Amino acid sequence: MRKLISIVTPCYNEEANIDELYQRICDVMSKQDYDYEHIFIDNCSTDGSIPKLRGIAARDKRVKLILNARNFGHIRSPYHALLQTKGDACVLIASDLQDPPEMIEEFIRKWEEGFKTVLAVKPESEESPLMFFARKAYYRFVSRISEVPLVKNATGAGLFDRVVIDILKKIDDPYPYFRGLLCEIGFPIATVPFKQPRRQRGITKNNFYTLYDIAMLGITNHSKVPLRLMVMGGGVLALLSLLIAFCFFVAKILYWDSFQLGVAPMLISLFFFSSVQILFLGMLGEYIGSVHTQVRNMPLVVESERVNFD
Repeated sequence: MRKLISIVTPCYNEEANIDELYQRICDVMSKQDYDYEHIFIDNCSTDGSIPKLRGIAARDKRVKLILNARNFGHIRSPYHALLQTKGDACVLIASDLQDPPEMIEEFIRKWEEGFKTVLAVKPESEESPLMFFARKAYYRFVSRISEVPLVKNATGAGLFDRVVIDILKKIDDPYPYFRGLLCEIGFPIATVPFKQPRRQRGITKNNFYTLYDIAMLGITNHSKVPLRLMVMGGGVLALLSLLIAFCFFVAKILYWDSFQLGVAPMLISLFFFSSVQILFLGMLGEYIGSVHTQVRNMPLVVESERVNFD
């Protein structure tokens, strides 16, 4: 019996890319000596994506659909689909064609070499130079403070052995930082570098909030360094304040009649320490929010319909 490869494609308002994506994956898999299933999980698209997906699924029973009841975000939806796969290995690839489907062939080759996790990485990209620099700086920062080494410049696309998927099912994380979980599991990770092309059709669904969300998720889920920096930073600032207060006290004693504190230093110190407190409270709030999400233990997504699942 031939092994089964599960291919997962999350999509949201990708009507313009679905046909080409489907055909390119068909072309790649026709060259492989494996059976495959192609699972689209749609995050409640508002364009013509769903009718187009239904048409493809009606023609090709290898194509399976999961239709979400609402938009559950770009973190939970693909992770949920991964956990529904039945293949000996699972491939995750975006529907915007910025992760070329032709990389699947290299993913499978690395898997055949014995790697249980294979990730696509983009050392080069045709996206905005400023955005690419910001992403690289973020990955470098998170890798340094994380409790486990993270794969820099990983896009999230890749291949994952059934063993990895089974471990992820046991973790039962309602809001996972997927790339971090893969590193925490500990299996050696193979990488497939590529130059990420610019999006040709449609508009990106990423905005400042979604990028901030996944950035903070990576920090709060995989590092305690910010919390410890807050403790150490608070101690250093307290000592600094005590030292400055002592210096002012000595100056006032020595020059009682001529020394005056003035309004400017008081205002500057007030705004400085207030902003530091707000920063620390905000960071603490991110950790509390992460704990709150775990405690609620809500489902990753709620499905409204499945198509072609036995």
